[in-house]
Amino acid sequence: MEELIGEVVVVDLRSSYLCIGTLKGVTVDFLDIRNADLHDLRDTETTREKYVADSAATGVKRNRKKLLLVRGDIVAISRLSDVVEQ
Repeated sequence: MEELIGEVVVVDLRSSYLCIGTLKGVTVDFLDIRNADLHDLRDTETTREKYVADSAATGVKRNRKKLLLVRGDIVAISRLSDVVEQ
């Protein structure tokens, strides 16, 4: 994951949450994300894929300056720029 430091990333979590923001650092237990959008998909009718694609097109809707994500909750991480539009 170190090669993603400084990049805007999409982090898919085991729960209904997803996170989009700039990866600042990585520890054994946490990811340090800055200028993050922590989004609960239960708050909207859109799919995870559509929300990420919309964020890639319109920009990150920041609602956190700094966020620590527990690594054990992570399903996947990728660069936002690697999102494939349908």
